[in-house]
Amino acid sequence: MSVQKVGIAAAVAITVLLAGCSSLAPIPDDMPPGPGVPLPAIDVDAPGRASAQLADWADEQSGAVGIEPVALQAYGYAAAVLAKSKPDCGIAWTTIAGIASVESAHGTHRGAGIDAAGNVRPPIIGVALDGTNNNAEIRDTDKGRLDNDTTYDRAVGPLQFIPETWQRWGVDANGDGVIDPQNIDDAALTAARYLCTRGGNLTSADGWQRALFAYNQSNKYMHVVRDRAALYSIGRRA
Repeated sequence: MSVQKVGIAAAVAITVLLAGCSSLAPIPDDMPPGPGVPLPAIDVDAPGRASAQLADWADEQSGAVGIEPVALQAYGYAAAVLAKSKPDCGIAWTTIAGIASVESAHGTHRGAGIDAAGNVRPPIIGVALDGTNNNAEIRDTDKGRLDNDTTYDRAVGPLQFIPETWQRWGVDANGDGVIDPQNIDDAALTAARYLCTRGGNLTSADGWQRALFAYNQSNKYMHVVRDRAALYSIGRRA
């Protein structure tokens, strides 16, 4: 992702997303987008899948925002962890949700689904980053372990991490002892950590934009994520 990060959110998909967002106007134009429904207090260090503590919170808004509760739990938990570990960052669950919406439709791209443990099946694997179709060329960095490609890297998981980035930043968020980019909890928390490090203060416009550009070096991409996160912040579907 520190190179040009290109996964499932390719140029054609971004064009479609922009068209969809325009039909949902008016969209709040805050930069950064609003934080959305506040999270209840939880024990972020609880054993097992600690994000499940947000079940009631997620269930209450799932229908309004059009996001499955398990995914919402993951986004909320990631924001709660960073609120404790990096309080100066201020990342909101809406930002993580905005990115996940663009990257994989919250783990449902091409018929994928998320089970109760947060695992995405079948695995979501992007196109080969071979330098064609406006993609960066990134030769294999993981011997195909994460993306089943030993020639080029491919973005993986619901948050579409390049294998090299995942190997550096990946974290186990659901307490199963496995750091898995195809797990929505692991992917959401890893994304939050990455964004906070790259952007610094995500409650500022400059910090938020810096974080998004580090995730994907596309101005169109940033604005699609902003619009989607803004809709989630007021309890609407994107």
